[in-house]
Amino acid sequence: MKKVILGILVVVLLSACSPTSSVPAAMETKPAVENTPEVVEQPTLEPTMESAAEGFTVVDALGREVTFTTPPTRIVVTGKALFMVLDAVYTFPQASERIVAIGNATQGSSNFISLIDPKYEEKTILPQDAGAEQIAASQPDLVILKSSVAETLGKPLEELNIPVVYIDFETPEQYERDLTILGKIFQAEARAQEVNKYFKNNVEEIQNTLSSVTEKPSVLMLYYSNKDGAVAFNVPPLEWMQTQIVELAGGTPVWADANPAKGWTKVTLEQVAAWDADNIYIIAYTANPVEVVEQLKQDPQWQSLRAVQENKLFAFPGDLYSWDQPDTRWALGLDWLAANLHPEQFPDFDASRKATEFYQTLYNLDENFVKENIQPTFRGVLP
Repeated sequence: MKKVILGILVVVLLSACSPTSSVPAAMETKPAVENTPEVVEQPTLEPTMESAAEGFTVVDALGREVTFTTPPTRIVVTGKALFMVLDAVYTFPQASERIVAIGNATQGSSNFISLIDPKYEEKTILPQDAGAEQIAASQPDLVILKSSVAETLGKPLEELNIPVVYIDFETPEQYERDLTILGKIFQAEARAQEVNKYFKNNVEEIQNTLSSVTEKPSVLMLYYSNKDGAVAFNVPPLEWMQTQIVELAGGTPVWADANPAKGWTKVTLEQVAAWDADNIYIIAYTANPVEVVEQLKQDPQWQSLRAVQENKLFAFPGDLYSWDQPDTRWALGLDWLAANLHPEQFPDFDASRKATEFYQTLYNLDENFVKENIQPTFRGVLP
């Protein structure tokens, strides 16, 4: 009998000395069941909220490590250039369910997200200048911001102990990096690879088609603004998407010597004439670029430009948003510009078909939806 009692005491003491688990309840695993049935191979599925039990870490655009114990389910996306960021975020189907608040997602009167998100009306729409306290009211477990607002908006949010992940989405290289970040956040890394593959294949296809081209037309991209009746033309910085699209499409940007700063740089008509570009493209975000081009063609000063005389003044195309920007539609802008600069290399180019493929691949929108909701907004010369 003493031996039995002693044995029980040893077991109790050993149990008391065992380390306790610090794993939260949400991350606990169920004990294995004996007589496990034969495993049947199942198709690979995207991780769900229930299956993504392990914590994970992402390295954001500023090189910061942000660790999550569970996938975020109350995401806020806000800040500057928001519609471009949201268009990238919504290439992930999980975005509709997990985003609870967004900032102003429009450019002009267009709002693509309201068209494709069935839960858009349920979301809190933050003012464009929303501060940290207003954002915190949505009780986010993650805020996604562009790195350019890290000091002004991100830091106050971090001081409230709200996790922040910074992205950029300004260049093709940043697109690959930032989509990978979003793939980890949404626990959908296979989807991130799929979207990245679309952009990469698109660039490679154009580069391969242009590999035998030796002459690269000189190109001038001009952003038309008309604020308070003051018309101005501006060139983009060399590192911006507009410049990179020109180079990837087989053109030579002529505005390098203007040394544009961080934003759009205003240029005079005299400077435009001095550059004497083979092709000039007019970008307009709040006006119709086709109408702007027609007006310029009637202007005697513009009529003196060689590009106008040779019918090489074009409206850069778009649909809900212009295709020149670091929005997901930069892929469409690249396709169109390459075909416009080198029509002999792209004899069968069809912008409508390309756009339909784009919306089907990135947003899972069917052909009828594109035809009814997107194609009526097309503007520019779309062969």
